[in-house]
Amino acid sequence: MSAHHSDTITRRCLLTGTAAFAATAALASAGCAGGSGQGAGGSSGSAAADDVDPARQVIVAMSPTSEPAAGFDPLVSWGCGEHVHEPLIQSTLITTDADLAFQGDLATSWECSEDGLTWTFSLRDDVAFSDGEPLSAEDVAFTVNSAVASDTFEADLSMVDEAVALDGATVELHLNKPYNALLYTLAVLGIVPAHAYGEGYGAAPVGSGRYLLERWDPGQQAIFRANSSYYGEAPRMERVVVVFMDEDAALAAVQAGEVDIAYAYATHAHQAFDGFELVSYATVDSRGISLPAVPAGATKAGQGDASYAAGNDVTCDVAVRRAIIMGLDRDRVIEHVLEGYGAPAFSVSDGMPWSSADMEVACDPEGARALLDAAGWVPGDDGVRAKDGLRAAFDLWYASDDSVRQAMAYEVADQLAQLGLEVSPRGGSWDEIYPHQYESPVLWGWGSNSPVEVYALNYSTGWGNYACYESAAIDGHLDDALAQQAIEDSYVHWQLAAWDGEDGFAPEGAATWAWVANVDHLYFKRTGLDVAEQKPHPHGHGWSLVNNVDRWSWA
Repeated sequence: MSAHHSDTITRRCLLTGTAAFAATAALASAGCAGGSGQGAGGSSGSAAADDVDPARQVIVAMSPTSEPAAGFDPLVSWGCGEHVHEPLIQSTLITTDADLAFQGDLATSWECSEDGLTWTFSLRDDVAFSDGEPLSAEDVAFTVNSAVASDTFEADLSMVDEAVALDGATVELHLNKPYNALLYTLAVLGIVPAHAYGEGYGAAPVGSGRYLLERWDPGQQAIFRANSSYYGEAPRMERVVVVFMDEDAALAAVQAGEVDIAYAYATHAHQAFDGFELVSYATVDSRGISLPAVPAGATKAGQGDASYAAGNDVTCDVAVRRAIIMGLDRDRVIEHVLEGYGAPAFSVSDGMPWSSADMEVACDPEGARALLDAAGWVPGDDGVRAKDGLRAAFDLWYASDDSVRQAMAYEVADQLAQLGLEVSPRGGSWDEIYPHQYESPVLWGWGSNSPVEVYALNYSTGWGNYACYESAAIDGHLDDALAQQAIEDSYVHWQLAAWDGEDGFAPEGAATWAWVANVDHLYFKRTGLDVAEQKPHPHGHGWSLVNNVDRWSWA
């Protein structure tokens, strides 16, 4: 009997339990003691738990930050949140394959007008919501228009003026500017029913996707059941249980054999558990440092009436920014901080079709020192450089609740000290970091299976332009990229925005970011569990792992 089959009794207890299991190593017995309850999804877990073949169910441990606070509502943060993923419960107009090429889901075909302002989607006619009502173009238009109007929707659909259902199977999206990257958002925007959407939808969602929400115990677990009315290929994995627990609890659950796959960080990669293997999945989960490119004393407008101090008198010197980028030994960071589980990062989109070779730079500390020498930054008696009485010193902020980022910040500071730069790591909550985001370097985590972040981090008015570098040339290339009717034709324009021979955000140009590492996503996976072919994971452990959970199986 396989390891998976031998533990089906204790693992099933998780499906019927209550809060007691969530943070204990003995979570199985605590779960059994809880008995059955009525879940937020509206079905009793106890009766349902015994009617699924153990070989067709899986238990996944995710971080508590992966739990959508407002439930499984695409118009709030489900699917289109910071950590983008496929919404599972809801269908999407289109989706992406393992190579990130677009494929139809609800849409059988789509096309863009010559001016780039109208996208037309033709829909399949055999789709029904889980309440039996047919899905039509009216539901697609309702979803898109509601997202545009929503204050809680987390993706950017500001380029959409209106979605219009031309008939039951055709919908048009009218844009106010060409923006082909809209397709990447539509690939993760779950379609909700116009007739059944309202307050409380996130706790009891009606969808047409591969799975139904069988039960949700907020703060503890969410249980998904295969949708027997799904129009596509039937899911192989009939039940998916997601338990939300911090890393220590997740690893304790692995040790007790109570979950089948659990996230882990590199600091725990040396551990071993009977019946489990450590697996690593490639990502575009990039760690990078924003480098303010304007002098101190500037201000940057935020949302609403918010205004932030901007600019830094040290990093506003492009020689300093280039020296930082050139002087970093990324392989050493990966070895010392990530235990080898990562890859050097040179951009927010390494390996993507729109990434530019001009972002790459060889580690050259001597060259970095020469840049600083030539720019007039002279080492003092203490080894710290100065120019015109200004010490080459600045803070480097990082999220204090992330031990990997803390270690990375200190490793970077140690390396830059060898160049004569005095870097002071500063840990804080995001509420403490945000007031400094435009005036001090910050160690960020970004990465998406979409070029949208390239735009946001580098466009003059982009929400992520922490460097405050404004360039008409860069803006023009980014606008040109978004204006192409064919996505493939946009790649060269994204690359020109990085460097066109005269301007760009690449190290040879404005050098606005010092990218450090792409962080592999690590999981302890039960032997015998096949998670099929994974797409490159975007930023954040969590739901992207289960994008293809319907294709998972047990050996």
